[in-house]
Amino acid sequence: MKFTCEIEIGLPVSRVVELFDNIDNLKHWQPGLVSFDSLSGTPGQPGAKSRLKYIMGKREIEMIETITVRNLPHEFSGTYEAKGVWNETKNFFIPLDENRTLYKTENEFRMSGFMKIIAFLMPGAFKKESMKYLVQFKEFAEKAGPA
Repeated sequence: MKFTCEIEIGLPVSRVVELFDNIDNLKHWQPGLVSFDSLSGTPGQPGAKSRLKYIMGKREIEMIETITVRNLPHEFSGTYEAKGVWNETKNFFIPLDENRTLYKTENEFRMSGFMKIIAFLMPGAFKKESMKYLVQFKEFAEKAGPA
């Protein structure tokens, strides 16, 4: 399953990337995040692996992030692996003008086992959840404001 999400943020691309690239900010726009632990490599750099734990509803979800591309301020991409789910997310930051940025993600999900059934029954849920993170990041970034 592949899809794209995008949202306009009322800040310069340099500020958007500064806020996005700070691990300490994750808790502000990913409220279900419980922990983020570096496993190997230099955090935030290609090849780095980290363990992310989330509470979503009554479920705890653990995933392994592997950074694949770090070409900021243009792109930051990675893969995310959890039980029954493999996801690649490519994040793009496109300046629209000096005070507006388009934040765009290209997402690919591959499922196995029970998650394959969930994806078949509720294909829109994955795009909806992905879009929720873009909206939460926009709200956080615009509230943080210019540097």
